[in-house]
Amino acid sequence: MRRVLISAAHKSSGKTTISIGLCAALKQRGLTVQPFKKGPDYIDPMWLSQASGRACRNLDLYLMEPNDVTATFRCHAPNDGISIIEGNKGLYDGLALDGSNSNAALAKLLDLPVVLVIDARGMTRGIAPLILGYQAFDRDINIAGVILNNLGGSRHESKLRAVIEHYTDVPVIGAVHFDERLQIVERHLGLMPSNESTESADYIRSIGQVINERVDLDRLLQLVDKPPLPAAAAPDITPLPLGDSIRIGIARDRAFGFYYADDLDALQAAGAELVPFDALHDAHLPKVDALYIGGGFPEMCAAELQANATLRSEIRTAIESGMPAYAECGGLMYLSRSLTHEGKRYDMVGAIPGDVTMHPKPVGRGYVHLEENTGHPWPRPTLPAKQIRAHEFHYSSLDNLPPDSKFAYRVQRGHGIDGSNDGLILHNLLASYTHLRTIGSCYWASRFVAFVRSVIHGENTLPLQATR
Repeated sequence: MRRVLISAAHKSSGKTTISIGLCAALKQRGLTVQPFKKGPDYIDPMWLSQASGRACRNLDLYLMEPNDVTATFRCHAPNDGISIIEGNKGLYDGLALDGSNSNAALAKLLDLPVVLVIDARGMTRGIAPLILGYQAFDRDINIAGVILNNLGGSRHESKLRAVIEHYTDVPVIGAVHFDERLQIVERHLGLMPSNESTESADYIRSIGQVINERVDLDRLLQLVDKPPLPAAAAPDITPLPLGDSIRIGIARDRAFGFYYADDLDALQAAGAELVPFDALHDAHLPKVDALYIGGGFPEMCAAELQANATLRSEIRTAIESGMPAYAECGGLMYLSRSLTHEGKRYDMVGAIPGDVTMHPKPVGRGYVHLEENTGHPWPRPTLPAKQIRAHEFHYSSLDNLPPDSKFAYRVQRGHGIDGSNDGLILHNLLASYTHLRTIGSCYWASRFVAFVRSVIHGENTLPLQATR
């Protein structure tokens, strides 16, 4: 089972671009390429999914238990292809001082050879102690090779290869010179989502071509060929009884694209048919029983969202009439009364009696700890977890909410909607800044499907109440 962790000494070394290029180049060779992303992220997985042709899966040692990480990896890793895991930040970086949720810890857990991407701009002899230090810091980590990035030219490459060969035993499997084709337009949240880029396919093709030219792919495949991991059961994603099939409308367009593949799988496993709609161009909602509007960058499409007044009106009417709905971050912003971005105000759906304002700096970012209120509307087979781990990343605030607003969660760590609460409850809508994942004690997907069924069968009455 060929598998490799693409990591770096620090963030912004180019490992995302290299990972995208590896996926594209190896797929072009006819290999089955399964991408994974370490940590909470939506944007990198979009690019990796498009480059590989397979849905990227997230592996997160902070949000997930080790057995869930192993099971998720083993469930999706191909035996006859290659798994490419893109790390986040640097190899030894993580929240925990002991490194228990670092990229290195993931490498140990899954027995992953590591390829370090090193931004070598301005470096010559100094690259040797960097590599030696990363080897010496944890001898249990197998640094199988390095890919040099952003080189100044052939002379620079020759010097670096000579230094690394003289002082270390780590092979150089690639040397990528600075190339304008490898520059992605950056945004305040990492890289521009591929669902916003009309040129993403051409861009991925160009990256793949550069990587095919500058990386020894045969050597890479040889270095990362490892014995298979022990078989593991798939994570339990259906803790609630199944029932009749339901149709959930899901916004999938340039404004909304932040969805975890495992969550979509869990919704379908619980009996939901996912019906995509385009909030920018579709004049009418499809025939559905519920709505799911995930995150994204609605502020970048605010004028188009405002212009689609018919759909906005239909969504507001549906929610006010009791249609179950779940919205995260960008979805919450879209359902608000208005969105103000760069000094201009745009009309949104109006189902939430509050106004969204964009800010120059993040309002909430990072991991979130939530405590579920007793009035949370979704059914559960057991008592709520004392702590739900999730994440948030938003530059906006939701203002002017009524003082008697009801919430599903108390925020123990993070910001949420107002610093203390998240998960606004209104009619059969639950809207939060927090992004949940169906893992561990948080099995939101099957709970939401069960909630939709309860509303359809008349087991719920409006309005739902929740304690603050």
